[in-house]
Amino acid sequence: MTEERLTQVQFTQLVAEVEQLSRQRDEEIEREQMQQILQELNLPTDLVDEVIMQLRRREALAVEKKRNKLITVGVFSGLLVVIAASFLWFETQKQVLNNVYTNSGQSQLTFETNSGRKSLTIVDSQQNPEVFYWVTLQDAPVGKKLSLGCNWINSNGDISHQNSYQTKQINKAVWLTYCKYKFHSGSPVGNWQVEMYLGDRFLSKTEFTVK
Repeated sequence: MTEERLTQVQFTQLVAEVEQLSRQRDEEIEREQMQQILQELNLPTDLVDEVIMQLRRREALAVEKKRNKLITVGVFSGLLVVIAASFLWFETQKQVLNNVYTNSGQSQLTFETNSGRKSLTIVDSQQNPEVFYWVTLQDAPVGKKLSLGCNWINSNGDISHQNSYQTKQINKAVWLTYCKYKFHSGSPVGNWQVEMYLGDRFLSKTEFTVK
């Protein structure tokens, strides 16, 4: 038979294990000893099995409670992480949208959709024209789409028309966009204005006259 050899570390571990098992054995009370002790205390010995079962149930219940507590703590911690991550994402997206702005003078009302467009200050509603409100966005979020809207406010202070649309995926930080409205012969004459919004945040407005 091959001679078993142990390293110093292994031998130390072996001694520790033997000492632990020895202590456990010394702490355990055999059934005969339990019955003898109970008899000396003038207590019934026929309840030993039932008491042992109850003790084991209590130990198992304690272990289960501890495990359930650990599971609950783990689930709660996971939820906190998800909530924190969601809040951080929401705040980041909100900040991205808050960074979008327009410069004064970069918005114009035109008849045209091409690069040769000319700014309008007066619109003749009798000609039933379709006009376009162009706005240049600064710090637009590249790779995302924006939800924009326009209010066309007539000379009575009422909203004659509302646009609501989503841009194409933005590919540059300076982004040109527009909304449109078609006037008709019944449109109120006087001073109008058109406003553009990003979600519910005001971006830009332009005033003009309808005749």
